[in-house]
Amino acid sequence: MQITPTDLPDVLEITPARFGDHRGFFSETWNRKALAEAGLDIDFCQDNHSLSAERHTLRGLHFQAPPSAQDKLIRVVAGTILDVAVDIRRGSPTYAQWVAVPLSADTGNQLFVPKGFLHGFLTLTPDVQVVYKCSDYYAPDTDGSIRWNDPTIAIDWGVNEGDVTLSGKDADAPFLADFDTPFTFEAQS
Repeated sequence: MQITPTDLPDVLEITPARFGDHRGFFSETWNRKALAEAGLDIDFCQDNHSLSAERHTLRGLHFQAPPSAQDKLIRVVAGTILDVAVDIRRGSPTYAQWVAVPLSADTGNQLFVPKGFLHGFLTLTPDVQVVYKCSDYYAPDTDGSIRWNDPTIAIDWGVNEGDVTLSGKDADAPFLADFDTPFTFEAQS
């Protein structure tokens, strides 16, 4: 597995090796031992799978607050997305900064989004399927979101606002300025 830091050092792009021939390919998409040796010793407990039928469907920006905060490992099994992570850890030198990484079924690359980060994605093709591992179970009482087009964060999604398909929850999410983050930055020693 190739692990590449992004502009937000705690968010990592992970690209598993693919071994192909005339039949297709084989890829080991997750290996606890290999990732632990790379410093990511995460105990994933839940897998989620979403289908977005329309191009330019936007899901996010979501988080789960402590005590049910989640690390996520996201990959695309059909289509292409622009995957986004935003640092919302109080005291972080990268607070409110974002990173966007294209993920596609063709490349097999994945994005590791740790606790303390918002997560969202925009589908770039129709019929996109996204699968992601979570380090804690879904807990509706700690589920939250921030507005996808928040001017404080100013994510460049590459689309006009009127061209995006949203859920009601995402369209009505609060802005970052109205949010008291439950996450705190802890410097690594």
